[in-house]
Amino acid sequence: MSILKTVDPAVYDLVEKELHRQCDHLEMIASENFTYPAVMEAMGSVFTNKYAEGYPAKRYYGGCEFADEV
Repeated sequence: MSILKTVDPAVYDLVEKELHRQCDHLEMIASENFTYPAVMEAMGSVFTNKYAEGYPAKRYYGGCEFADEV
């Protein structure tokens, strides 16, 4: 996350504060749970740039073959 720290230190600081808040408090909301680091990494990858509307192998836009595999 060093790129974010360089580009937008204010947002970086907020992300860090939220991380510490989540680590220091117990949320009793079923829809809020901890995501595996690997999932967070995949969500922050180039797949963020890909719009994949529809279902695997039945997309409305091309170039989704790798998104479908994920």
